[in-house]
Amino acid sequence: MTLKIDIDDSAPPYEQVRARISEQARSGALPVGYRLPTVRGLAESLGLAANTVAKAYRALEADGVIETRGRNGTFVAAAGSAADRELASAAQAYAERARRLGLGEDVALAAVRDALRAVHGD
Repeated sequence: MTLKIDIDDSAPPYEQVRARISEQARSGALPVGYRLPTVRGLAESLGLAANTVAKAYRALEADGVIETRGRNGTFVAAAGSAADRELASAAQAYAERARRLGLGEDVALAAVRDALRAVHGD
């Protein structure tokens, strides 16, 4: 795994670490099950504070990109399946909320399409 932090980048170092690990995991450069360096080890190799790398690892774990297995270490998770599960959960919650509000399927789907267009700029 190779990471470089750009001190001239406007993004904070923890965000750069988070983004680069996430990109490498999603592209397959870091395969599922790949063992990541320890927080201290990565911090040392990048010249960062351990808390900076720990913050990035916490964000990556919250996003389902990595998983910590206690003393066994931190590994690249099956990000696609974690993302799929999170999306399905959000969709289920939205569908239930739309039903409680008395909205029909057409209205609920139109709201989702509008939201997606707004986010993606279509």
